[in-house]
Amino acid sequence: MRAINDERGARHRRRRLNLTIGIPVAMAAAAGLTYGTAFGIFGEDAQPRASAASAASAASAALAGDVADGFASVNTLGQNGTYGGRDGKTVTVKTLADLEKYATASDPYVIVVAATITMDPKGKEIKVASDKTIVGSGTSGQIVGGGFFLGQGVHNVIIRNLTIRDSYAGTWNDKEHDFDAVQMDGAHHVWIDHNDLRHMADGLIDSRKDTTYLTVSWNKLSDNNKTFGIGWTENTTADITIHHNWFRETEQRNPSTDNVAHAHLYNNYLQDVAGTDITSSYGNYSRGKTKMVLENSYFEGLKNPVTKDSSAAIVQRGNIFVGTSGRNESGGTAFDPKTFYDYTLDKGSDVPSKVKSGAGPRASTAVAAAATLTVAKDGSGQYKTVQAAVNAVPANNSSRVVISIAPGTYRETVKIPSNKPHVTFQGSGGSRKDAVIVYDNAAGTPKPDGSGTYGTSGSATVAAEADDFQARNLTISNDFDEKANQSLSGHQAVALRTAADKAFLDSVIVEGDQDTLLLDTAAKDKLGRAYIKNSYVVGNTDFIFGRATAVVDHSVITLKRRWDGTSQGYVTAPSTPADRKGFLITNTTVNGDVSARSFYLGRNWHAGGDATLDPQATVRNSSLSGAIRTTPWSDMGGFPWKDDRFAEYKNTGAGSGTASGDRPQLTDAQAADQEITDWLGNWTPTS
Repeated sequence: MRAINDERGARHRRRRLNLTIGIPVAMAAAAGLTYGTAFGIFGEDAQPRASAASAASAASAALAGDVADGFASVNTLGQNGTYGGRDGKTVTVKTLADLEKYATASDPYVIVVAATITMDPKGKEIKVASDKTIVGSGTSGQIVGGGFFLGQGVHNVIIRNLTIRDSYAGTWNDKEHDFDAVQMDGAHHVWIDHNDLRHMADGLIDSRKDTTYLTVSWNKLSDNNKTFGIGWTENTTADITIHHNWFRETEQRNPSTDNVAHAHLYNNYLQDVAGTDITSSYGNYSRGKTKMVLENSYFEGLKNPVTKDSSAAIVQRGNIFVGTSGRNESGGTAFDPKTFYDYTLDKGSDVPSKVKSGAGPRASTAVAAAATLTVAKDGSGQYKTVQAAVNAVPANNSSRVVISIAPGTYRETVKIPSNKPHVTFQGSGGSRKDAVIVYDNAAGTPKPDGSGTYGTSGSATVAAEADDFQARNLTISNDFDEKANQSLSGHQAVALRTAADKAFLDSVIVEGDQDTLLLDTAAKDKLGRAYIKNSYVVGNTDFIFGRATAVVDHSVITLKRRWDGTSQGYVTAPSTPADRKGFLITNTTVNGDVSARSFYLGRNWHAGGDATLDPQATVRNSSLSGAIRTTPWSDMGGFPWKDDRFAEYKNTGAGSGTASGDRPQLTDAQAADQEITDWLGNWTPTS
């Protein structure tokens, strides 16, 4: 949030029909359609299918909900990571015609391939459009005799859990048949994961013409000559991550990386089996002006396992070579991958067993019992800091990981990146006050590296960017000292920022001053839901804010005086997109040691002066202290709150009031469409 007096934006007027008490009747009637099928959540394809393949389809749906790691997770080029067709409908295909129909469509789709589909003619490559997930149903999703093509500008594509095989045309070093499994020419934000790619006429994967923000992970690549080629341009712009792949019986391009700005290869297993017809000519190759970081990979039986041009760079760390011969080179300077994204290395010695057991299509995505990592400042746990435990969570974990936090004050900032879903922070003490995660960054705090200030969102003590984040029985705080930092520009100081879907806070304390709890989404057009229950939220200015769809239920909102002892503020500042729900506060107590009639329930935040937004806050069935103003809503940044969505229903206490033009109240019929389930949809928060 910006400072109180720093909101600017042109006024806007939106015509409201049937608006008798500040809430349009049409809006209440349509409340149940707020999410709609545009996000693929409540549409027909979200329902279980009654078919023999339903179990495999469910497993595939679980796979489709994952998001990419590595360079494919980086937010750039207008794309907030790689999540494929997650926001569209899910369709199951068994024919070439249906596969091509949905893969080439302009709308987002999750396409579950539930049969062996043979390409006709042989070598056909389906031209995949943006915003697609193509995922095999268990191990039954197979593409025979062809593959996929991603052209210039195509983005946000996931190809996962498929077997793509057998376009081989009879010539080992085939220069006539360009029959690839996956070819990309100028695409970006692509994730190729857990596939079995083999025996093709040309490449298994060709990443060409500046294709970038690509992650290739956990694939089996085998029985091929020209395996994985990257380049075909004089530009040096591509950023690519390649990890946990099994290269087995592949002669060359394992991979060959030509003019790649940042090539990060780690935990791959390259194996040339002795006594077979296929003999490797080289393994990892850094060509042209490529900068490559090669870590903790395992090379077995290869000739020339690591090679580089004189103009290229390779930085090697922790690799293991068994039975290899010929060139094994390194040199030059590269880059630090952790400046782009978080990742966790497996030991090099563990790579063969892990990759052989984990690479390729998965028959099932059954959820395993929750793993538990322990944190204790005194060293009695596995980790001394919360962030260290988060770092230990495997990327793209498919089941819950509980981080148990022992009593103590953990002065640190913590980030749960988008590729680590299903993480729970669980305080292990007897009270939510026993385990405290706290830091004191503010929007105007300079970064240590001199690259500017943190900004509001960057000031967060805890930033939860992964779906299905949970926190229980602890305190998350920002203790920035406004009084001592009056010369600092930007006093917004976030304690907790959620920027994903399905964040669940249960029995926590979130405390700060200005901008305490930022309930956000991964991007403006992405769904992000949060549910806060049995908790305390403490602050004084816009301290529950953001564009998420969020519920505060059976909790306490504590109003706090400002640094100079004055009593004034705003509880909420929603920045809701017009087609979403905003904030619902229900069955909650609003109180605090502040002056009477000094706090607004909220104001309408049109972030960046965006007139298309339609901020929403409903406060219902709650107890309001006398600190709440008799006119509880306020304009912000030149946008009249009456043009947006603000209302109450059956509140009690000294701060409650009756219906008026300045205090809209829902009718019983309208209130029936503004319940918790209307906000959370098909999500039922559970531990």
